[in-house]
Order: sequence, then structure tokens, then C-alpha cells
Amino acid sequence: MEIRGERECNACGNRWSYYDTGRITCPACGSVRSVGVDEPSEHTAGTATFDLTSVRADVDEAPLADLADRAVEEARAHVRNAGFVHAGELQPLDDTFLAATELRRVGTTLGRVMHRGEAEELYFLELLGGADRGERPDPNVVPEPLYPERGLAVAASVDVYLSDLRRAYEDRDSAVNSVLSTARAHRKRIEALDGDVDPAAAERLVETVRDLSAFLREDDEPALARARERLA
Repeated sequence: MEIRGERECNACGNRWSYYDTGRITCPACGSVRSVGVDEPSEHTAGTATFDLTSVRADVDEAPLADLADRAVEEARAHVRNAGFVHAGELQPLDDTFLAATELRRVGTTLGRVMHRGEAEELYFLELLGGADRGERPDPNVVPEPLYPERGLAVAASVDVYLSDLRRAYEDRDSAVNSVLSTARAHRKRIEALDGDVDPAAAERLVETVRDLSAFLREDDEPALARARERLA
């Protein structure tokens, strides 16, 4: 949505940035009456932090199902709050968002099954260990039973990101629209297969979207060429 993010308090005259704080109340006096002093800009980014420290602290004591439930709640909150347009500027597709989306799916799956393989449990713990720091396991270490969770997490993340990309860049040339169309087709294919694709194939979709983003944000022509080639 478009908002006037630079605010001036009607009560005390203090100025602050909603873009940075996410607060509609004046940080100086608490008043909710303010006026925007800038032009409206598209803004979808949130300000909440993603912190799994308390969950990790109980790894040696709590049952895995309990850890999974708590991790899912933290990841869900982060994904719900996150966005990729900050004050009109498109941001990169970050690994923290991707990892949080995957942790939510992996945690949900492992939290509801009675029997889990050791590989799946270790993979969940690896995600838990670094998702909030933007650390994602490499595609080649994803256990095969969790291919669907990885694939659907990528598809969901790409869907959110491309929606924000379209908000930030309403006027796009045909080359960009062509890559967007191809990326959409690959995303829908992953969804149609319930995510059960080789993680390396899912990762190519992530890399394609990142290349397209780099072209738009940084005018990186080689990145656009790479985006065209990755999913050809």
C-alpha cells in the first residue's frame, strides 16, 4: 500500500519515520495525531525481528515436537510481518525470509508426525540453528522426504516477492515481463507437484528472481541475461 511514511506529530511537532519504526504513535509524546510530510510511497516491509534464541535454548531439554511448534509460530510471525518494498524501494529476496518460510513448513510437518527419520530431525535442527541469521541449508543436503517442504517454501517466497516487485515496478519492459512470466510458470509447476522437486531446481527459481531483482534495482544488465538463461 502507499503511505506517507515521514510523519510530523500534531501535538508536539516531533518527526519520525514510520518506514523505520512501524509506529503510528509519536515516539516523543504518544499522540496518534500526525501528518505526512512526504509524498506517498509503496511500503510493505515490516519492522518486527525474527529471533529463535529462546527456542534454541531448549533444544537439549524439550521434545522435538514442542520445539517444532514454537519455531513454527516464530517463523509464521516473521513471514506475516515481512515485505520487500521499503519506502518505495524494492529490497532483495533475503535468505532469512526463505529460511523462515521453510522452517514453518518443515516444523509443521515434523510436529504432526509420529515417526521421523534422523535425517529429517537433523535437518530441522540445522534450520532452527540459523534461520533467523539468514542461514539456509544447501539444496544438496535436503533429505528427500522434505523435498516438498523445501519446494513449497521456495514457491511461496517467490510468490510474495514477485507480488511486491510488481508493486514497486508497475511500468516494466517486455524483457522483464518475459522473465516474470517464466518464473511464474516454474512457480506454478512446483506448486502443482506439491513441492516435490529436486531442491536444486527450486533454487534456480530463487536465483532467477534474485537476478531479475538485481537488474531492476541496480540496472545490472548481466543479471537480466542470467535470469533469462536459468529457466530456459
